[in-house]
Amino acid sequence: MRKLLNSELNRVNQQGYKEADKLQVAVILDNIRSQHNIGSVFRTADAFRIERILLCGITATPPNREMQKTALGATETVVWEYFENTRQAVEKMREAGYTILAIEQVEGSLPLECFDPSKFDKIALVFGNEVHGVDEVIVKEADECIEIPQFGTKHSLNISVTAGIVLWHVFQHLRKTIKF
Repeated sequence: MRKLLNSELNRVNQQGYKEADKLQVAVILDNIRSQHNIGSVFRTADAFRIERILLCGITATPPNREMQKTALGATETVVWEYFENTRQAVEKMREAGYTILAIEQVEGSLPLECFDPSKFDKIALVFGNEVHGVDEVIVKEADECIEIPQFGTKHSLNISVTAGIVLWHVFQHLRKTIKF
């Protein structure tokens, strides 16, 4: 085996990415503190052709030097919008026909492995603050809550890790819906 060169990966350029089909998936970031986490979510969204990211509350917006350290240019490819509060973003996506899915540990949550995103036309995934998670108001407004089962001593995963796991799961189920 040999490691592939970047030139051998057959990636599209920025313009090609902007014109390419995207999954009908939106990511809503609910008051994310760490600019590195935000950048990581942008990079993951780019990798899996996520339609857009909605940045809410204290979540930083591009251009941002700290965010760029992990985004590596993905803030230039993934469409994003800013909202003063997460509820506004949720309302916009619901009005546009998206099913709102909070990624949170709640009573009656659906384990990620049981979640089939192909049952929905369009989904908006809400990821919460590093300390407080998804705001309780947003949890109550969500159509469903999804949880990544965990079996260690910690109570949660880092938001960028959570986003990576959930978006990979969604991509695996929906990748046949777009052209590559």
